[in-house]
Amino acid sequence: MNQKNIYELIIIGGGPAGLTAGLYASRARLKTLLMESSSLSSQLLLGDKIENYPGFTPGIETFELIIQFKKQALAFGLKIIDEEVQTLRIKEEKNSKLWQVVTKQKEYTAQAVIIATGAKPRKLNISGEEEFRGRGVSYCATCDGAFYKGKDIVVIGGGDTAIEEALHLTKFVNKITLIHRRNRLRATSILQERVFSQKKIDFLWETQVTGILGKEKVEAVKIKDIKTQQEKKFPCQGVFIFVGFKPNTDFLKIHPSSKEKNLIELDEEGYIIVDDNMFSSVEGIFAGGDCRHKLLRQVITACGDGATAAFSAQRYVERLTGRAYDFK
Repeated sequence: MNQKNIYELIIIGGGPAGLTAGLYASRARLKTLLMESSSLSSQLLLGDKIENYPGFTPGIETFELIIQFKKQALAFGLKIIDEEVQTLRIKEEKNSKLWQVVTKQKEYTAQAVIIATGAKPRKLNISGEEEFRGRGVSYCATCDGAFYKGKDIVVIGGGDTAIEEALHLTKFVNKITLIHRRNRLRATSILQERVFSQKKIDFLWETQVTGILGKEKVEAVKIKDIKTQQEKKFPCQGVFIFVGFKPNTDFLKIHPSSKEKNLIELDEEGYIIVDDNMFSSVEGIFAGGDCRHKLLRQVITACGDGATAAFSAQRYVERLTGRAYDFK
């Protein structure tokens, strides 16, 4: 086996949780590899600015923050590569279990693995959504907002992300209609104050989008009043969808037709279940950040998860290698 591909710890994911774990593990002098994938960008980069990460007033650009995370981790010797993980396998060696991390390019071996793969925007799975993706349907205001200058658009959702993205889109568009299936927003109070004072934004409450219509590009959405069940077309030139997230944990799942269980325990939505110390249901695998089952998904909680996961992984590896400190 290529000794270059053997590590004490492999971290899967290059967002705030993964990079914080990489910082802590490298600083603890574990031989650590972080795998990030260009196809699974950090959710942090979907926004243009973060206001509630401590130490930055009135905030910091999201791209700059992630760059600072990476610089700090690299300074302590973290190795980072761009490869997408396809699966994990247990490798029996002598009296211990190792983990094989399999990518399209290579196989890597580690004594412990931290999964910090984050999540991606959830789709509505309605007619026209896939057909018009990139032609009027978007999941990222920061990425695509400038393409809708002077246009009338629809934003779907009622949480923090939907409101933050809608506020960002007011820099470009003529009019926004925010469509929400409930009769009130679930976004934080300060965001609600801002959105309700924004003259460019109107609201359609207790309304569901059931389809996206058009020819070459989006021309309208099909909406249904939840109370009356009445349907109609609503003209627009763009649709931005922010209805939650789906964890990037498919590589941990066993095919439904298989009698085998998933590699590690996941909840009904696919989030990884861990304890307070970020231990998963399987020895040697830890998880943190937005891919794990948790109450609050924020940059600061992802960083806390990453630090805890790295410390737990460090102690686990040190026990395996006989380097553990005896506190007795």
